[in-house]
Amino acid sequence: MSDRRHLVLAFPGALDARTGGYVYDRRLALALEARGWRVDRLSLPEGFPFPSPEALARSAALLRRLADGATVLVDGLAFGAMPEIAAVEAGRLDLLALVHHPLCLETGLVPAAAAALEESERRALAAARTVVATSPATARTLATLFGLPPARITVAVPGTDPAPVARGSGGPGCRMVCVGTLTPRKGHLLLVEALAGMGDLAWELRCAGSTERHRPTAEAVAAAVAARGLDGRVRLLGELDPDALATLYDAADLCVSASLYEGYGMALSEALGRGLPLVAAAGGAVAETVPAVAGLLVPPGDAVALRAALRRFVEEPGLAAALRAGALAARARLPGWDATAAQVEAALLGR
Repeated sequence: MSDRRHLVLAFPGALDARTGGYVYDRRLALALEARGWRVDRLSLPEGFPFPSPEALARSAALLRRLADGATVLVDGLAFGAMPEIAAVEAGRLDLLALVHHPLCLETGLVPAAAAALEESERRALAAARTVVATSPATARTLATLFGLPPARITVAVPGTDPAPVARGSGGPGCRMVCVGTLTPRKGHLLLVEALAGMGDLAWELRCAGSTERHRPTAEAVAAAVAARGLDGRVRLLGELDPDALATLYDAADLCVSASLYEGYGMALSEALGRGLPLVAAAGGAVAETVPAVAGLLVPPGDAVALRAALRRFVEEPGLAAALRAGALAARARLPGWDATAAQVEAALLGR
């Protein structure tokens, strides 16, 4: 096998983490291997995008050990926080960055931290030969925010695995599912606020996603559920394995997201892959991920608009049926992971 089809995929921490970014990295590696690539997984220290000096030193040492000329794709969670290392290694390695969404746009950052990340990421990305973005919206943001020439950006949207069509709850009422780690950006508090004004309707919500990655948010969401008297309707299930998540989707009637910003929205495309309609906040790339025929989109951060859209879905059976038909149509058009790998492969080979 030619060294030209040899890739080092670098990422912080453990690759088996159940977040959209790590799922993308895992599936990309497997899809490239299916296309004949040799992919070495390189685990960098944890702590990014706010690494300790020790984590940065260890990351620099790991990259220094790679052979001259090696092609290295670094996950943006780490890449954007290591501008000095990127500048040094760009002269020796064939260095590429994989950006799921800009680090400085994470919800909850104090202004000084956001500004520091913006400058750090700008400097780091300038050292990459090519930047892989996971959606056209993210590519446009990278060009606008960091001044990257569009010719240096490759778009490779996530694939979606074939899955059975969700059978739904069977009623009565609407069972909603929300999939995402409980962090400020994912908007779970907004979702609880929206649902709190729907006590006259029959619905229930199941939330799948880690409650450990940002404990203050998880605790605030649990407290809000209790304070609003929604304990019997809203359940925080924590992180689920693939089989449990598939069961959750299968019994759902609607997928809902209040996320303030998404670089793509893999949980949304995963729901579409099961023919589930959506109600979602249109932050970042969501409007590109969710076709109008399959979902109702609302402005991010607007609990009133989110509540109104959810009410419409629950109260208007004709609308719900039309959106489900739209989701089933969209399901047939979702790309697979081989298409993702083909786009990344073109970037790796400089095509």
